[in-house]
Amino acid sequence: MGDDMRESAVLHRVKQGYTTGARSLASRSIVGLARTRVTPNALTTSGVSLCLAAAVLVFFEDRNDLLFYWVGAAVFVIGSVLDVLDGALARAGGKTTPFGSFLDSTTDRVGEGAMLGAIALIFSRHGNEVALGATVAAVAGSFLVSYTRAKAEGLGLRGDVGLGSRAERVVVITAGLVLAPWGALQWAIYLLTATAWLTVLQRILFVRKQLLARSSSCGGLSSAASRGSPSPGRIRCPGTPRSGSGSAGPSSGGSLPASCSAQRAA
Repeated sequence: MGDDMRESAVLHRVKQGYTTGARSLASRSIVGLARTRVTPNALTTSGVSLCLAAAVLVFFEDRNDLLFYWVGAAVFVIGSVLDVLDGALARAGGKTTPFGSFLDSTTDRVGEGAMLGAIALIFSRHGNEVALGATVAAVAGSFLVSYTRAKAEGLGLRGDVGLGSRAERVVVITAGLVLAPWGALQWAIYLLTATAWLTVLQRILFVRKQLLARSSSCGGLSSAASRGSPSPGRIRCPGTPRSGSGSAGPSSGGSLPASCSAQRAA
């Protein structure tokens, strides 16, 4: 158990290292663009449009596999880079908005889903049913990676663990497209599927661990309340908002707030 936790911590530090480095590079490269009238949403739209175009190009690999795979990979990378720059532009220019964040996350799924859909059609064309099934699983896993993080953060928890986030998926897909003329695309999809679902499992377990820790804290508060806390109205679960000064405390000595009770029931 201890070795697994240390290994997980090392992987998290590695990922944080190159993620922070990429964001820092993007922030420095976007300084000049921040002074123009280009908006983050314009970059987001351009990025997803290029990813859609890349998916169309890849689909025509039967006409010239080397040409269409490589051009499609290049266009896909450019579109994905624009997806990184839109966030950097929003931060550098003070243009961050809730809608921009929502649009960015949504278009990420559109671009990635379109590319994986095109790859699935290619496998279907060549009669590779195993790779086709793996691609369908990759689509579901990739979407769930993003969903589990969003749901965890909606609960006030962290959900950014695992190595199968969008940046890694873009690298795997691009490598598979570049090496596709030599039959490597299906192996890239197998790797993508495995890492995506492993990341989903990691995030589920990580959220469960956080909820158990929170529930344990509530359990300690419950024990204190049952022994007759001198200030039962102040009992509060960690991570839950404080009630207003005018709100009434618990109706009976030592009873728990509703938020804490709900956590314990869950």
